[in-house]
Amino acid sequence: MKEVFHQFYKSFEVFIGFFSVSYILFYLFLAFLSYYAIKKYINSKYYVHEDLLLKAKYVKGVSVIAPAYNEGLTIVDNVKSLLSLNYPKSEIIIVNDGSSDDTLKKLIREFELVKVDFYYREQIKTQKVRGHYKSTNPIYAKLLVVDKENGKSKADASNAGINSSKYPLFICTDVDCILKKDTIIKLVKPFLTYKKRVIATGAAIRISNSCEIKDGFLMKVHFPKGWYPRFQELEYIRAFIFGRMAWSQLNGLLLVSGGLGMFDKEVAIAAGGYWHKSLGEDMELVTRMRKYMYDTKQKFLIKYIPESLCWTEVPATREVFIRQRTRWSRGLIQTLQLHKSMLFNPKYGRTGFLVLPYFFGFEFLVPIIEVLGLIIIVAAYFLGDLNVEFLLWSLLAVYVFYINTTMVSILLDELLYKNYASLKELLILIGMAIIEPVVYHPVSVYSSLKGYWHFFGRKEQRWGDMQRKGFSIQK
Repeated sequence: MKEVFHQFYKSFEVFIGFFSVSYILFYLFLAFLSYYAIKKYINSKYYVHEDLLLKAKYVKGVSVIAPAYNEGLTIVDNVKSLLSLNYPKSEIIIVNDGSSDDTLKKLIREFELVKVDFYYREQIKTQKVRGHYKSTNPIYAKLLVVDKENGKSKADASNAGINSSKYPLFICTDVDCILKKDTIIKLVKPFLTYKKRVIATGAAIRISNSCEIKDGFLMKVHFPKGWYPRFQELEYIRAFIFGRMAWSQLNGLLLVSGGLGMFDKEVAIAAGGYWHKSLGEDMELVTRMRKYMYDTKQKFLIKYIPESLCWTEVPATREVFIRQRTRWSRGLIQTLQLHKSMLFNPKYGRTGFLVLPYFFGFEFLVPIIEVLGLIIIVAAYFLGDLNVEFLLWSLLAVYVFYINTTMVSILLDELLYKNYASLKELLILIGMAIIEPVVYHPVSVYSSLKGYWHFFGRKEQRWGDMQRKGFSIQK
């Protein structure tokens, strides 16, 4: 038995060594592409000035869709923020997804809404829409509120917003998000400037916890005070600075964040809209849109904007964080399983041979490999077969690589955008990066495995409350 384990352990060492080297090399490749893409974006900003697009007579109209479920605490401020977006041809659509609190009442009272006759064309099937509301005040002429029965998912609410929209492009966001005034023009720019058809764009999302926000407007950015929001800040910086810019350069983006993404409505509807059973509706829609473009033999682009355009409240406690990440991990494996026919299928080009294999190997499998490795290490220790030197060098290599990647991400973020109010906040962020692998990462791995367990166990999960604290001026 011991000899069998010894052979298995040696084989596992070889596998881990190969897997780790492959992961590091591929991530270095992504880092190089991200640097190139960011530099290219900064240079291209001056080719077509945004103020000229704002003054142009013929620009593509954009519908901003924000589903709301029991968001009475922040709904008024967030709608005010959305109404302040600077773009000549836009509308704001708030979808009240059968809220059981005072969300709709607050909207009606604050924005002087009345129920109106509305031509509603259900191009995507949703739960029953009970009515549409417009304001009697011309100041809020761009605002449309859709009231519908609860669909048990953000996807169903988003689809009702798409059905109600009148413009060829739409932004899907969350009502707890604070968007910069120039968000629409920055997201729409690729749709207007690229020769190939752009079907979606996304941008960097930052954390609003502890930021100074007044009446739905971001006054000053602060590094979050809570432990979990701080660790998530690090995640967001790495993901948006490195990962998504690289995938954008490769035209391999599979995820346009549900917090902020702009889409070609025609393609989104043709692909079937958001799938109401999906727990990762943003990733699943982009995957299906890519599949549709391949199936119809159309060339396309999905672009990413390396600028912070959106601030959102993230889970502040471990309980809520685990609940959110459990849903995300379920959404990942659900999407991979649903579209497994695309994997290594020549018909789907780089999506089938590069993007999906990456998400399967380096996103889905990593938590499983980590826990399996831990179990094998413990067993090897008790059986006297543990290669301590190999283990220590492997851990050191991974840690040093992680620290370097994180520090470069922080440096690039600060040089480009200067998001933090003081040097102290920046030093705190660096300190969090040093302890993240041993304090935060295990909770993240646990959440992923819990999501996999729920998925394969067919445990029902619905779009639930995140227990938001709301916005206030931070002193």
